[in-house]
Amino acid sequence: MVMPKMGESVMEGTILKWLKNVGDTIAQDEPVLEVATDKVDTEIPATHAGILQQILAKEGEVVAIGKAIAIITTGGETAPNTPKTDEKANDKSVQTIENTITQAQNLVNAPTENHTQSNRFYSPLVMSIAKEEKISMQELDAIKGTGADNRVTKKDILAYISYRKPQTIASNNNTATVITPQPLSNEKPQTLITPATVEPTAQTAVSYSGKADIIEMDRMRKMIAQRMVDSKRISPHVTTFVEVDVTNIVLWRERVKDAYRKREGEGITYTPIFIEAIAKALKDFPLVNSSVEGDKIIVKKDINVGMATALPSGNLIVPVIKNADELSLVGLAKRVNDFAVRARANKLNPDELSGGTYTMSNIGGFGNEMGTPIIMQPQVAILAFGAIKKKPAVIETPTGDMIGIRHLMFISHSYDHRIVDGALGGMFAKRVAEYLEKFDLNRSI
Repeated sequence: MVMPKMGESVMEGTILKWLKNVGDTIAQDEPVLEVATDKVDTEIPATHAGILQQILAKEGEVVAIGKAIAIITTGGETAPNTPKTDEKANDKSVQTIENTITQAQNLVNAPTENHTQSNRFYSPLVMSIAKEEKISMQELDAIKGTGADNRVTKKDILAYISYRKPQTIASNNNTATVITPQPLSNEKPQTLITPATVEPTAQTAVSYSGKADIIEMDRMRKMIAQRMVDSKRISPHVTTFVEVDVTNIVLWRERVKDAYRKREGEGITYTPIFIEAIAKALKDFPLVNSSVEGDKIIVKKDINVGMATALPSGNLIVPVIKNADELSLVGLAKRVNDFAVRARANKLNPDELSGGTYTMSNIGGFGNEMGTPIIMQPQVAILAFGAIKKKPAVIETPTGDMIGIRHLMFISHSYDHRIVDGALGGMFAKRVAEYLEKFDLNRSI
């Protein structure tokens, strides 16, 4: 059994937990282990029925796609013996990483280079980390990779960074920072040590006064935290608010929801209507459906709308509805319901969480009227829909104005001010509002 391919951009996975033990009987397609990627945690089913003879990858280990992770015997087969790791292998591994660090240390003071000039392949994630940590291309090339074809993985570069110890020195009234890799211990290791298995150095303990609960972030929360910090650092956020009259949508949904549930076997929410309006507005303002790469603006032709979904754990996941502009309202409703159910059951695959060009968040489900959502990088905008509330409002008629009770909602549009100016960001939000306010009360579904 090998590590399966879990998406076009996914090259490796981390073994979170084995659900079966050696000697257990396994049915084909029965979940055997849980694997984490940089996009999603998912269960991996058995490719064959049989007996789990041997586990080749330990929990916490990063495994490249296509590499063997277990041996399942079928029809009375016996598994070949796996050679044990000897002390020489351990010593060799330690010597290898020490040599890597020593070599990189000699290149630390080399001038920073353009991170695109290298004959070696690096993933966008590794390149982003290297750029942020000011690791030169020469220094990056010196890091020994543990991925496929000796590729440097996220674990490798984080392990290397953990050895870099900043020291500040004074020279001619100026200060400079020198990065000195911290040497490995000379103690004999108990297990095979590679850069992929070395965790960053733990932070100094903090003392607390009074009563407090200390909660360790789980893997997903750490990932969310890092991405949110990165987004605020990368994009200068601006938020525009528009109040929308959604009375027609509320009345229409009340009229069709029972018949729709009876016909389709599921409910219809406001979310597919919101996504439909976003897709139409993105066609009108294609610059909002873009990303930034250096000095270039990449305008996306596909309209792939991500829908932020809260999980029972309190974490957040964003499945993406691909080509949302090509789906009918019924098609959008079915996709929204399917993603919401499978997201909460941890059944989404990595491809369903990638490729988004714009994101929406329905904060109204938590009773919030408005908010300032954070952009999902590398996108340049995100729209949040607030709670729908009955309010008195001025209604304009051909015979004069009048006061009436209407269903009103705020939408909050956050955008990257590097390429989306206030005029464009405001017009986009207003256009979404117009599509919602002009919703046909007599529309069939």
